[in-house]
Amino acid sequence: MFTLSSSNRFHLYSEATDMRKSFNGLSGIIENELEGNPINGDVFMFINRSRDKIKLLHWSASGFTLYYKRLEKGSFELPDYDLSNCSIRLDYAQMVMIVDGLSIENIKRRKRYLPTSKSG
Repeated sequence: MFTLSSSNRFHLYSEATDMRKSFNGLSGIIENELEGNPINGDVFMFINRSRDKIKLLHWSASGFTLYYKRLEKGSFELPDYDLSNCSIRLDYAQMVMIVDGLSIENIKRRKRYLPTSKSG
């Protein structure tokens, strides 16, 4: 069951990843390369060099969930990013578009209302 939603934060690891890595190996990348916490509830995305395989690692209340998708034809399209960054922050819509194979090249966001936070 796919339990990811727009309430999650998504991080795309910018380096090509060996898809033989599983829970522990991917957690090691998160801790050592991204200096992050793999059990903080964020979703970490990893793509192989040929961009035809993707893994999403997510910690939920009781343990890790690993989503894995392999394309039979084509490749995942990635957003433009600064090569010096170890990861790219994505929103839910961008993550879904990447996983579903939708083109993200010509996407333009329209203005939307965003409530301001009141502090004080």
